[in-house]
Order: sequence, then structure tokens, then C-alpha cells
Amino acid sequence: MNSQTKVAGVILAGGRARRMNNQDKGLMTFKGRPMISYALDALIPVVDYVMINANRNIEQYRQFGHPVISDQTDSFDGPLAGVLTAMLQVEAEVLVVIPCDSPFIKAEYLQKLLLSRAANNADVAVAFDGVRVHPVFMAIKTALRKSLQDYLVGGQRKVVSWLEQQNLVKVEFTNEAEIFRNINTLTELFELESLGAFGCKDSGA
Repeated sequence: MNSQTKVAGVILAGGRARRMNNQDKGLMTFKGRPMISYALDALIPVVDYVMINANRNIEQYRQFGHPVISDQTDSFDGPLAGVLTAMLQVEAEVLVVIPCDSPFIKAEYLQKLLLSRAANNADVAVAFDGVRVHPVFMAIKTALRKSLQDYLVGGQRKVVSWLEQQNLVKVEFTNEAEIFRNINTLTELFELESLGAFGCKDSGA
């Protein structure tokens, strides 16, 4: 990564979480900590500054000490709406995007996305586990804001469809798909807590 390239990070916490009984996933507890705290631990070491994209519980998210930004509309338009909001509010050249509900992500994996994007001179570097893309784990040039805005204004919402229109590099994390696992339901939350899945160790925090 070029030392002159300013990098921002955004944690996507703006969804309705219908499968989680509409609870706010980023604020739900996993192994004694709010899920968003794991995202913050991974993101802070690799970016110059962090934002949290949230559309409710704004004051609670502000307590984590980072700016909270909300979508341009109040219609919960999906992950890309949060990405666009961040792009419109930063001066950084590159934006690292991660979700709030994937507690196994680590800084080293995000650094790999950043380095791969720069090495390939790509507009976007997205995580790929050898089988499928994990589209909300990416490093992306903020210069794509106009393209993304046009896509959303046109009524499109699918993340992968938009990414495939860009100069894209898929960053291989073969045999490491578990690091991108997200928690979508209360059942998954309880199961992962009880299993201590994927060697996720308690931090003592």
C-alpha cells in the first residue's frame, strides 16, 4: 500500500436484520462483547480512520468513539447504500468495507485486501474463498462513487452485480472461508457461542 494513499474504513451496521428478529446485530453480544467491537479491532490497525454506518441506535454506536453515518435514504437499501454514504463523506482514496456481524475477521485479512488491490492496480479487491465471493469484505477506490450512485439510483441493489462491472481483483482466502462467516440468526449466534467455532478465542475483554 502506498504510504501516501489515505485509507478510510467503514463498518456496515445499517441493515434491518430481519432474520435476527429485527435486532441490531452490531450491538448484540457475542462472547461477552458487542459484535461490532470485533470489526473495530480488525479495522482500526489498517486504516487512517473509521466510520460506522448505522440507521438506528445512533447514540449507542457513537459510544464506540467513531463517526456514525446514516444512509442517504431511510429505505434500508442494502450494503451498497452504506458504502456510497461512506464514499460521499470521505476524502480518502481507498475505503475498506466490512460488516458488523463477522466476529472472526482479523486485521491481517483486511491488510491482504489492501495490498492485493494496490499490487494489481485494481479499483476493487474483494474476498474470495475459492468457491464464492464475500462481497461486503472489500477494499475499494472511492473514485467509484459516481458509478455506485448511478447504480443505486437505477434501482439496482445486488452487490456482486455492481462489483463485476468494475476493475476487480478477487483475493484468495482458500481454506479460510470461516473467517468471513457472519451471524444472521439468533440460532447461529447461540450455536457459535456454544461451540467456540473456528478456534475463536475469548480475548478476555
